[in-house]
Amino acid sequence: MVTTHPGCSIGALPMSHPKSFQLHPDDNVVVASGVLEAGQPVHGCTVKPRSRIPGGHKMAISKIPAGHNVFKFGQVIGQASCPILPGDHVHEQNLTMAEYSSDYAFAEDASVTEVIPENQRSTFMGYRRDDGRVGTRNYVGILTSVNCSATVASLIAKEVEKRAVLDDFPNVDGVVALTHGAGCAVSTRNEGFRMLQRTIWGHVRHPNFGSVLMVGLGCEANQIPLMVEHFGEPPEGSFHLETIQHHGGTRQTIDSCLDRLHNEILPHADKARREPVPVSEICLALQCGGSDGLSGITANPALGLAVDQLIKQGGSAILAETPEVYGAEHLLTRRSANPEVGKKLVSLIRWWEDYVAKLDGHISNNPAPGNKLGGLTTILEKSLGAISKGGTTTLQSVLRYAEPVVGPGLHFMDSPGYDPMSITGEVASGANLICFTTGRGSVYGNKPCPSIKIASNSTMFRRMEDDMDLNAGTIADGIENHPDVANRILERIVEVAGGSRTKSEMQGFGDHEFVPWSISAIT
Repeated sequence: MVTTHPGCSIGALPMSHPKSFQLHPDDNVVVASGVLEAGQPVHGCTVKPRSRIPGGHKMAISKIPAGHNVFKFGQVIGQASCPILPGDHVHEQNLTMAEYSSDYAFAEDASVTEVIPENQRSTFMGYRRDDGRVGTRNYVGILTSVNCSATVASLIAKEVEKRAVLDDFPNVDGVVALTHGAGCAVSTRNEGFRMLQRTIWGHVRHPNFGSVLMVGLGCEANQIPLMVEHFGEPPEGSFHLETIQHHGGTRQTIDSCLDRLHNEILPHADKARREPVPVSEICLALQCGGSDGLSGITANPALGLAVDQLIKQGGSAILAETPEVYGAEHLLTRRSANPEVGKKLVSLIRWWEDYVAKLDGHISNNPAPGNKLGGLTTILEKSLGAISKGGTTTLQSVLRYAEPVVGPGLHFMDSPGYDPMSITGEVASGANLICFTTGRGSVYGNKPCPSIKIASNSTMFRRMEDDMDLNAGTIADGIENHPDVANRILERIVEVAGGSRTKSEMQGFGDHEFVPWSISAIT
């Protein structure tokens, strides 16, 4: 049995029997790294399983009376719903979650990160834009103000591909149409509308776009000129707009847009060239999806260590998915830069409790069925593993969905736990690269941001190797420790930022993953 803490190293051990992990000395469960067979010894553990326990699942190592707390990561993940004996499989049949309370201790553990001097930082080959921001890719985007122009935008992108227009512009990574289902029949004075506008404009101004063409219908609530007036005119040559009604219909609009793409927009984007820039220009979106019981033990804490290293070099990272920090928010509030930052996070938790209650739901409905098959039982357990992606540095700010990131360090952005929706907001906030951990296996990819997918276990990595970029399951296998994997993650981040393609890019993902979060009432 290996005793460790999230983010600390696990040494390699002989593999005569499957291992289990006790993640904190106070834990009364261990986590199986592989299948534990009934009655068979477990390497380093004096307790034998009373029944077959799948990999990633929990086994009790002491007697837990009904109603008593179950501890993992040294934190409460729920209560025993019936007496639990040593060797029992601890999961939905005997673990439940009651109301909980936390000591938020705002900013009590805040610290100053020692940042490496700029002249000593690593570099990557990035695209320095006219406004000073840096991109990791050079796409041309076709964005829509409203769903009514979605088909026209998609047809434009298809025509570009069909006519092989990009053959004349070798420095452009691609033309992508980002369409959505909103933009009209909503109030223009509430947060839902402002959220949509922030999301769209965050992509209009995203440094991974060399230029953007926005297509509207013309009569929608989400008027393009009003967005320009509100957010400010983008640098010359980087933004163009067209409306279907102005051109007199679909065919005329497509022809006009193709003409502008070939003569203005693509030539402007094609002028971009990669140049050496410090890794402090990387803003990393942190995401986990299809998590399992090993995600919070291998991939997430290893990514957290890589994030700490990136932040020491002046970079930034965005943690998101508010429902998936539920029950672990007290660990973030303690690290908040000041009490106001921590209190803002708690206010988001309270908003979510109210929001889901109004819709006849409960925030603890998470984890999903796949998470439970992978060994996660309660949202408290899932959240404790999820926040380890954010490393150990001070939480600098708490952002609304798609609100721009300002400054280096770790930031938190409000979002649902639905991966495409959450990442859409993180990209709009300014992330120019994504790290996505998964245990069950996710095939997510994004345009314009490359997505590095990190497997939590070797079995899934081997089964889905065409979609996985890195394997953190070597930690559970006893082959590597967390710092080893963290170094590999950071190396891959720098390589991908400089142009190396991810598995999802090779597969062609990203045309359908633009999913803005909508909380507006449709009228």
